[in-house]
Amino acid sequence: MNRRRRALGASTALSTGFTLAEILVVIVVIGLAAGFIYAQLEVDPRQALEREARRFAGALEHAALLAQWKNQTLGVSAAGGTYRFWRRGADGDGERWVALSDDDVLAPRALPAPLIAAAQLYAGAPAPGDAVLPLAPSGRNEPYVIALASPQWQILLASDPLNRVALIGPTPR
Repeated sequence: MNRRRRALGASTALSTGFTLAEILVVIVVIGLAAGFIYAQLEVDPRQALEREARRFAGALEHAALLAQWKNQTLGVSAAGGTYRFWRRGADGDGERWVALSDDDVLAPRALPAPLIAAAQLYAGAPAPGDAVLPLAPSGRNEPYVIALASPQWQILLASDPLNRVALIGPTPR
């Protein structure tokens, strides 16, 4: 009988299920995984705006240096969800802008939705929406301001005469 009881006791010990500690560990692991997933999905909209503003500012400074190095007038336009860099036409006309396509940094850039870009000021005056802001080969450029915005936030890219681009913001719209 004692043997039988031991055999029954061993089998019931195996079928009792999980301990409270094991269940708590599983719940904690699931909670941590859910927290990490939520953190990845809930991205601050200012982060994308700041990342694009830094990328655009770097491209603007690169274009100004390239204009000096190649002794060419380059330009930049920003409208809607895109910005693009230009080269002054070499067809004798000199007033025609040709889109740049031979530089990876200055390739046309479509901003991720819902970001938009717009030229705001050039030489202290309001810039038309379709303006190409020139970058002179002399390196002495008029100051300009380009706005990069999301529905809630805005960053201004402000250039000084020495072609340094400062980021102002993000500020609420």
